[in-house]
Amino acid sequence: MHSITEYREEFIKYLNSKQITKEPRNLYEPITYILGLGGKRLRPVLVLMTAEIFDVDFSKALNAATAIEIFHNFSLVHDDIMDDAPVRRGKTTVHEKWDINTGILSGDAMLIMAYQLFENYEPTVFRDLAKLFSKTALEVCEGQQYDVDFETRDDVMLPEYLKMIECKTAVLVAAALKMGAIVAGASEASQDQMYAFGLNLGIAFQLQDDYLDVFGDPKTFGKQVGGDIIENKKTYLYLKAMNSDSVVITKELEHLYSIQPKESETKVNAVRSIFIKTKADIATQNAIEDYTTKAFNVLLEMDIEQSKKDLLRQFGENLMNRKV
Repeated sequence: MHSITEYREEFIKYLNSKQITKEPRNLYEPITYILGLGGKRLRPVLVLMTAEIFDVDFSKALNAATAIEIFHNFSLVHDDIMDDAPVRRGKTTVHEKWDINTGILSGDAMLIMAYQLFENYEPTVFRDLAKLFSKTALEVCEGQQYDVDFETRDDVMLPEYLKMIECKTAVLVAAALKMGAIVAGASEASQDQMYAFGLNLGIAFQLQDDYLDVFGDPKTFGKQVGGDIIENKKTYLYLKAMNSDSVVITKELEHLYSIQPKESETKVNAVRSIFIKTKADIATQNAIEDYTTKAFNVLLEMDIEQSKKDLLRQFGENLMNRKV
């Protein structure tokens, strides 16, 4: 087994070797740009790590890892357009650097490129990867639509929100782990356990992302801090705060989420203060811990060596202690 850092380095080396320089330039340059912005490379690392957990050389999973990273970045390009986000990973978003039409078309090309990478596998593996990928891609779209719908709804419940982040974020983390297991030829039971581990870890990851969006350091977070508040997104923090016993606080929060003030910093600071006052920040941190624990409990049931369980646990712990 390799270290997480080694998996990431090997993946980046492979990704760089696949850089596209062909024409038309305005279709492919944005793809190279978004893939070169860095990021945690969480999902491809999970694909490679899982393949080796089941005793297959990680290099055999590089195409699947690249596919899931390209798909993830495709979804970010389109999400940024929908959110009118100016910054991604500390850099200008694709639609701001080029234009909206370019962002849409380059994103579409990335989705197709991701599927093409599965053609490098034998038919049965190709079938299983494509089947999982199609299911996951559709769920991600469902999650994004839920997210958009929630912005104009005043009756969003916590279970609905958790379903949304499961679709929008967690299923892709779960799919990454299962893809590695598929490439390795692991049993169906092992594939399902890897998926369950990833699903719980993915929910914890998104809750952590929501928390950092409000309480993260702008220098390390890589996105606009307070972006969810500015966009009136009803995150776990918001829904917990709305459960406050204080009518005055809930009315104030409702008002803040009904306006789009020019002084966005004032709005972000006001909402952040309410989250602290209602202890929604603590409730969110507790939820992050709960889902991380659920993920680790799945590890206990896996029929793999303890050292491999420890590696997966280490990955999860590092993820939950992140600041970016």
